[in-house]
Amino acid sequence: MESSLIKPIVIAHRGASGYRPEHTLAAYELAIAQGANFIEPDLVATRDGRLICRHENALAVVHPDGTVNATDTSTDVYRRTEFAARLTTKRVDGREIRGWFSEDFTLAEIKTLRAIERIPALRPANAAYDGLYEIPTFDEVITLIKTHEARTAERVGVYPETKHPSYFLHDGRRLDGEPIAIHLGERVLATLSDQRFCDSARVFIQSFEVGNLRELARDLLPRAQLNLPLIQLIEADGAPYDLKLIGSPRRYRELLQPAGLADIARYARGVGVFKQLVIPRDSADALSEPTSIVKDAHSAGLLVHAWTFRAENHFLPMPLRGAGAASAPGDLHAELVRHLDMGLDGVFCDHPDLAVRAVGALQR
Repeated sequence: MESSLIKPIVIAHRGASGYRPEHTLAAYELAIAQGANFIEPDLVATRDGRLICRHENALAVVHPDGTVNATDTSTDVYRRTEFAARLTTKRVDGREIRGWFSEDFTLAEIKTLRAIERIPALRPANAAYDGLYEIPTFDEVITLIKTHEARTAERVGVYPETKHPSYFLHDGRRLDGEPIAIHLGERVLATLSDQRFCDSARVFIQSFEVGNLRELARDLLPRAQLNLPLIQLIEADGAPYDLKLIGSPRRYRELLQPAGLADIARYARGVGVFKQLVIPRDSADALSEPTSIVKDAHSAGLLVHAWTFRAENHFLPMPLRGAGAASAPGDLHAELVRHLDMGLDGVFCDHPDLAVRAVGALQR
């Protein structure tokens, strides 16, 4: 077990997305009420360069046969006849997707849409809220946090992720064929500065790409006279898209080797890793022996935040699943405690109240 005197943080993954449709002000507000230390908005851009909170720039996705993809659709845009002509096919980070995309809509148009539950088969209770909530901007998220603080004096942080930064800056095009050319990192810093929300203890900026984090550390943060911690996100497999673009052979797993971690420590404060990189699962889909990732990262001076912890049976190791369907709750508490015992500095969780309870049960 790794030892730490600092209590791990609870990061509300897309808000309290186990209880409300993800990336809505309702989900963020509930996460704050449940005691999350940080709320996590994924950020994409509109045609007019505004940052909105969506897991992907694809607002709705359709299968080749034209039916809606019920696991990648988070808005009702596919039901809006006025936007039917904006259905198109794009290649995002090397993956071909057919749907409607944020960069083809102005913020005013986005505000006419409504959020829907992205995984209704696993979260049918959330689907009851379909159509009730707008798509929030990053500005609105920070305003929500500041309003809560003014009312309660409780301090909550924000943990934004820049989604597909290379695509938005130079690799993607709008529906009309024009380059998107939006620098997400610059827009994030501008929003934080405008909102005067620049406390390094209350902001993390994360990305699965490498180059944009390096640029933030080397150029953008010093230019803005800001000192905000960066988090390098790490997938279980594959490689950062920006490294693929330049022909680099480096993969995510190489970043977790001692030399890779030492390199990350030059520009980032920590790593955000897939939870099964901390504790893999065995052939019976049970938690296996932990890896040395937490110890190795700590040795390099890096924080370790793990993602994503969810309460539904579908997401849990087999021995921790409860009775009932894939959508029924299992023993998330046990999974969280086992991972936190490895010395994690934070966890991303769809059910912040359960993560807060698990952190409170820690004996370090």
